[in-house]
Amino acid sequence: MTLGDYLHEFHGLPVADFPARPDETPAELPDPASVAWRLSASTYAEDDDEQWQPLFERFLADVDTTRVRALVVGGWDEAFENSSADIVEALTGAKDRLPALEAVFLGDMLSEDCEISWIVQSDITPLLLAYPGLRTLGVRGATGLEFPPVRHEALRRLVVQTGGLPGRLVRNIAACALPALEHLELWLGRDDYGNDTTTDDLEPILEGTRLPALKYLGLRNSDTQDDVVAAVASAPVVTRLTELDLSMGVLTDKGVEALLAGQSLTHLKRLDLSHHYLSDAVRERVVKALAPHGVDVDVSDAQAPDEYDGTVYRYTAVGE
Repeated sequence: MTLGDYLHEFHGLPVADFPARPDETPAELPDPASVAWRLSASTYAEDDDEQWQPLFERFLADVDTTRVRALVVGGWDEAFENSSADIVEALTGAKDRLPALEAVFLGDMLSEDCEISWIVQSDITPLLLAYPGLRTLGVRGATGLEFPPVRHEALRRLVVQTGGLPGRLVRNIAACALPALEHLELWLGRDDYGNDTTTDDLEPILEGTRLPALKYLGLRNSDTQDDVVAAVASAPVVTRLTELDLSMGVLTDKGVEALLAGQSLTHLKRLDLSHHYLSDAVRERVVKALAPHGVDVDVSDAQAPDEYDGTVYRYTAVGE
């Protein structure tokens, strides 16, 4: 599977593309506070294409940025070679011109722009330091990504979408002090794209001590999903959650059996196990165990393993 479309909604706002070329700017733009502005340049730029930083300068000139609440960064020139560092620097340098900014997503690209595991990111924590009022931060791609431990009082939603998430990044995120964080979503990915995260790396998150406000936990898209789910089954943080998202990975009957043998999940509002490799019997069992208690259990998107030369292959929803 590849990511199917660009973001249509972000931070509760519809996404609106800022014109990618100066001659395309309409006479009237949307109300600055009513949309999440998407700024995207070509990742395979021709000589006459505008690159991301001039595009951003035009945005600052044409829009009342004192009222902008959300920004979505799409592509930038040769994102498979050039990191997001200059973009992070540009955004942090414009902090005085974006006083109302509450949300940033960095890297809204599809495979035709740049494969998720090819996107070259950078240290994105300067965004948190520059914007103390930031409530949502999302990033796509783990190549070059850095996330040294920081403290941020306002962040409520953190999303890290990858085809392979290194354990060191998980440990660093787990070491952050994010007392207001309600939504933590990590796409762990596959080992051949950089996922070496272990359950030990996840332990501080699963303990939950540093995440007192957490309501949603997403440990998604993992090629070790059974191990992740087994660790979640006894995790203290689960008792505080309203939504547990274990979707997009290579979940099998073994993982769900461990989950059902663990602590009660009847307090959840939603359990997402979609994109899985479950038998019909186990899929029916988990629904029957939780649905009568009002839990919305998603067991859609059943997958069938491939077999080649006697070896069985199962795939995460997103990899390359």
